[in-house]
Amino acid sequence: MMCSARFKANFPLWLAVTTTLLVTAASPAFADGTPSSDHLRTRCGWFDNPSPGNATLTDRDAEWTVAQQGTSSTKGQWPTFKRPQWVRTGSGTAGYGCACLKVRQDAQSLTITHIIEARTNALSACRRDKALMTLEPFNSLKNHTP
Repeated sequence: MMCSARFKANFPLWLAVTTTLLVTAASPAFADGTPSSDHLRTRCGWFDNPSPGNATLTDRDAEWTVAQQGTSSTKGQWPTFKRPQWVRTGSGTAGYGCACLKVRQDAQSLTITHIIEARTNALSACRRDKALMTLEPFNSLKNHTP
């Protein structure tokens, strides 16, 4: 009986500790410290890589920074475009394409923090999308006037 009385007296504390442990175990964080409550978003638009170390994704909502030279880059794999899906805009690999990225983002700074999955699309997919057709990146090789 004494054990039962002790349990009853300590039950509120036991309940609080057990609940905290269960909630913590049920809501894991990622290895990089990103809480799991930050749900994934799929963003589709123009993936622009104008120069080494710089990349953005422009979708119907905003221009999202993927990488900026001299700062940390987004975690995860960038999309890999086939030749007909990529518009060269300069020397080397500079250019842009149409892609959908499943991401974690920082909406306040308009930064993509982690690319979970990258899927490339035909250029026509972005060119036909009314929200994106006027946002196609500048092509200095095509738009150059002598």
